[in-house]
This record gives sequence, C-alpha cells and structure tokens, in this order.
Amino acid sequence: MHNRQHTLKNSIVCSGTGLHSGAKVSMSLHPAAPDSGIAFRRSDLSGAESLIPARFDQVTDTRMCTRLSNASGVSVSTVEHLMAALAGCGVDNVTIEVDGPEVPIMDGSSEPFVFLIDCAGVVAQDAPRRAIKVLKAITVAEGGSTALIEPWHGSSISIELDFKSAVIGRRSVFVDMLDDAFRKDLSRARTFCFLHEVEALKAAGLARGGSLENAVVISGDEVLNDEGLRFDDECARHKALDCVGDLYLAGAPIVGHFHGVRPGHAINNKLLRALFADPSAWTLVDMDDVMADMAPGAVRAATA
Repeated sequence: MHNRQHTLKNSIVCSGTGLHSGAKVSMSLHPAAPDSGIAFRRSDLSGAESLIPARFDQVTDTRMCTRLSNASGVSVSTVEHLMAALAGCGVDNVTIEVDGPEVPIMDGSSEPFVFLIDCAGVVAQDAPRRAIKVLKAITVAEGGSTALIEPWHGSSISIELDFKSAVIGRRSVFVDMLDDAFRKDLSRARTFCFLHEVEALKAAGLARGGSLENAVVISGDEVLNDEGLRFDDECARHKALDCVGDLYLAGAPIVGHFHGVRPGHAINNKLLRALFADPSAWTLVDMDDVMADMAPGAVRAATA
C-alpha cells in the first residue's frame, strides 16, 4: 500500500453499455490534483452541477447498484466496480467523465477497469496519503444482512454468503488488501443474478443492458453462461468486490477489518454512515504510520 497519493499518468477512454439503462456509454478517466479525491463529471451536462463527488454521503440509491447524486440531483449509477478497481490499484485522485447517467458495465467485473488503469499508468504525487483508521467496532443490520467494521492493523475484507442454489451455497471469502490480493483474487469476479429475477428487474426499469456477456446468470442449480464460472466461488468473490468499491466511498483507504454476512450496497453504505456519525470510532492517520505498524515484527490483530 502506497504512502504517497497517486493519480493516473495519462487520460484514457473506454465505452460500453449501461447495465440498467441499456444505453451506450462513453467514459474517460483523467489525472487529478493531490487531495482532490475521486469525482465523476457528467460530460453530457454543463456547469458546476455536473460534478458528483465519489463519497458515501452522496449515495442516494442502492437498489441493484450504488448511485451517487449531487445537491442539484445530477446522478451517476453503477459506480461500485470502477471504485473497486481504483481502490485495488491505489488511485486516490481521478476525475471520471461519463456521457450519461451510468458507468459502463463492461464484462460485469472490475478487470476491464484495472486494465484501463494499467494502460493509463499510475504515478505518485507530492502529497502524503492518509487513511481512515477504525478505533472501535461498529455493526449495522438490515433484513437478513449484517455488516461490521472493527480495528485491524491492516486493511481486510471478509464476507459470508448462504444461498439455496448449489452454484453459490454457503461460501466465505477473506481478502487482505495490503497483499495486492484484489487484482489476483477479486477483480475478475463478475456480477450475478438469478434468471427468475431478470423479468422483475426489467419490469422495474433495471437490467435493460444485462446479458450473458456482462453477468453470471443462474437458473436453479445451473449456470447459464457457456463458459461457466471463473472461480468456484465467483459469486462470493464478486460480493467482496462490491464491498471494496462501496467502502472506497469513505474517501480514503480504511485501516480496519470489514465483515459482511449477505452484504449488499444498502448495508455497506449504512455501515459507513454509522462509522462517520461516531467521531470516537475513527481517526485520520498518515499511511507512513500504517506501514510502520505492518513492518516485520509488528503484531497483527486476530485473524478472520
């Protein structure tokens, strides 16, 4: 994990389809100044109202994706896979221009965005990187989901899933974000849905751009995609990927351990709001101090 802030070396462009809108989308990533953070800009609109900060307190909808909106009501949806890629690649400052209300879904994973970032290049900036250090455990629950964030000497995520479908079943995933495990273990995991949900989603105006090209579709105990799964536990890994993206809306890396049971975008955002609502639960620290804690011989918190 870097101790300096990073941005892109060059601008880069991609295009694709919006998962929920079904519309063709063009998106470009641009270098940004130190301490500017991550922000989206609607290039199809003009003026200051087109800028949308990528922060947890800008989240206005969590149905099937994470949507950000600014004070003017301008929004951008399905940001989580791109945010996960930026987190996994250690990018702190970037401006993302998109010519519509949704980030392109690409293949349903973060891998195309990681490739895009690699092509643009990442460069260190003359500014120290800071992190949000969790000081005490915060837990939230909603429906059948729970989410916990607690003190930890590094940055890690674990999730548990329990589905009746044999494709998913009972699965757990643990990822240490300090080991660059995101790129290797999570980035290729695609979003998934059940066939019986597709018609209901489309009736609700969602998933209009969904296909076997950008999602794993499950019918009962069968995967409908010809190529099958990329990992035996691809669905669980994708849920962890979503958590990485949603948690990066904190505005900085989190030094702490996240554990989710049947997590989703709603509970992830609810957890961040609960964490930041309690000033005694977190503090800002220099990444130099975090890395010193992780030096050989430093004592780790209990394992997951």
